[in-house]
Amino acid sequence: MITFMIVDAALELVPKEITKHPAVVKSAKRRKKEPSKVLLDISLHYSAMKKLKDFKKRGRPDIIHYSLLLILDSLLNRNNMLEIYIHTVNHKLIYVNPRTRLPKNYNRFVGLMEQLLDKGCVPPGEREPLLKVLPISVREMINSGNFSNIFLLENDGIPISLDTFSEKIVNEKKPLIMIGGFQRGEASKEIKELVNETYSIYSGTLETWTVVCRVLASLEKTLGLYGADK
Repeated sequence: MITFMIVDAALELVPKEITKHPAVVKSAKRRKKEPSKVLLDISLHYSAMKKLKDFKKRGRPDIIHYSLLLILDSLLNRNNMLEIYIHTVNHKLIYVNPRTRLPKNYNRFVGLMEQLLDKGCVPPGEREPLLKVLPISVREMINSGNFSNIFLLENDGIPISLDTFSEKIVNEKKPLIMIGGFQRGEASKEIKELVNETYSIYSGTLETWTVVCRVLASLEKTLGLYGADK
């Protein structure tokens, strides 16, 4: 079993300190929602977000949307070989049921994430929800997860080819792969303290979903899943 975790994900509701900003009020009013129950989006709330700490790493739910669509539709997931988590920029840990059929429409995805972050699970009240905010920290989850090794993919990591990285992963009993879910900067200290090995698969900067796509495809090739999906 391989665990994928999107870390420091730019996914959060509008923080309390900017709920009264005109840009936030305007976008919330357009959708007939309370400002505090709207997803933070840098394309809509840029002028308000400039007041926030690390604002250039925040407000990009589209990154999570693209990445999850790739992960959930991967051959690895179709072959029941994945566990999936999201660790958000404000330290929430979200479990993603591998059976989740995520909306391809972005607006529907936004509504789903707003419900998740507001209610704590989707669908609300279900014994086995498709998405759930866990009542533990990422450190607690890792301490209880019995992972054989924890990997982080980041620009300043040790250069490694995708083939070599995939071989390392498939030779682990229970690996955890962390990939940053933000647009700029580096992983938080909280995350880096949990990692055993940090690698870089490219000399330049890549979008999160590109890294996710390349890693998934390489692992599937290494495991011989192409043409063997059952």
